[in-house]
Amino acid sequence: MSKIKVSIIGGAGYGAAEILRHVLTRDDVELLRISSKDFIGNSVSQVHRNLPGYDHIKLQDITPRECADGADIIFLAMPHIITAKVAMELFDLDVRIIDLSGDFRLEKLEDYTRDYAPEHPCADRLGTFVYGMPELNSEAIKNAKHVASPGCFATGIAMGLLPLASAGLLKNTNIRTVAMTGSSGSGVKPQAGTHHAVRVNNLKAYKSLHHQHRAEIVQTLIHGGADTISLDFVPVSAPLVRGILAVSQMDLPENMQQADIQKIYEDYYADHKLTSVRPHGSPAEVAAVSGTARVEIGIDTRIDEDTGKRTLCLTSAIDNLIKGGAGQAIQSFNLMTGKPAHYGLDNPGLWP
Repeated sequence: MSKIKVSIIGGAGYGAAEILRHVLTRDDVELLRISSKDFIGNSVSQVHRNLPGYDHIKLQDITPRECADGADIIFLAMPHIITAKVAMELFDLDVRIIDLSGDFRLEKLEDYTRDYAPEHPCADRLGTFVYGMPELNSEAIKNAKHVASPGCFATGIAMGLLPLASAGLLKNTNIRTVAMTGSSGSGVKPQAGTHHAVRVNNLKAYKSLHHQHRAEIVQTLIHGGADTISLDFVPVSAPLVRGILAVSQMDLPENMQQADIQKIYEDYYADHKLTSVRPHGSPAEVAAVSGTARVEIGIDTRIDEDTGKRTLCLTSAIDNLIKGGAGQAIQSFNLMTGKPAHYGLDNPGLWP
């Protein structure tokens, strides 16, 4: 059997650890190289302690072109700006790219410069990467040369809203979302606002209404069928390592009941094996999806007895490192190599 040749640029972070966890155990994949600016010369097993037995695979300080030599697909697992500069060295090569950073998700330069950096190293490439969300773009991903894997909050929140967009129910709508995230979303290097001492036994909002994934979520929903929407998004730092729980509220569309919304969601995700739409009264939970690429979505509606105000509440839960990160990149990898998106990812999670 001919194996798919893969390399990774940026091998020391949590995203790379998740990519490695999935590709190293597959018979159809050959890992060629891992490049890194940290832990050079160390083995995969030394850097990522959940991967014993791979002492022969070392992190190397090599150029992007050297890392990509002979590869069919290369994963870019680095922070924004750094990633774009690296990608510029690969565009003329016959290698397919899956990028985990935020450098190529957005289509509008003004969104990028407002939320990420004052300028983009290769702004002409914005809008040229296929957005790597299988539940929205599976056919385009299959033939894509360059894929931008979605952000963690963007995935968790958009997955909870896409069926409404597709059904034409997100038009002239204000969406109000609070989403809680685990500490691994802040990356492998500790920071003053994210390390254990300030997260344990604590909940705190940050970047309220101005998080960098807000524009990505709106862009995704527009592509999914929404029109003229606004999103008020408040992220919350939670005292857990993995997981995102998003709670989105909006006005319930006229003449729609709980059963109508439930059917829209069940129909939309019927062919997506990793997504579970919970029965009425059973909201999504992080513990049910942690450690997996699965998504849970819960739906609740309420009509106020006094005012008649109609409210729809959607809960969606993901593992931020897997479905919200490297696992979703593996879904794109699967589609790009002729396999179903869920291939190798449909393992049950831990409970509790």
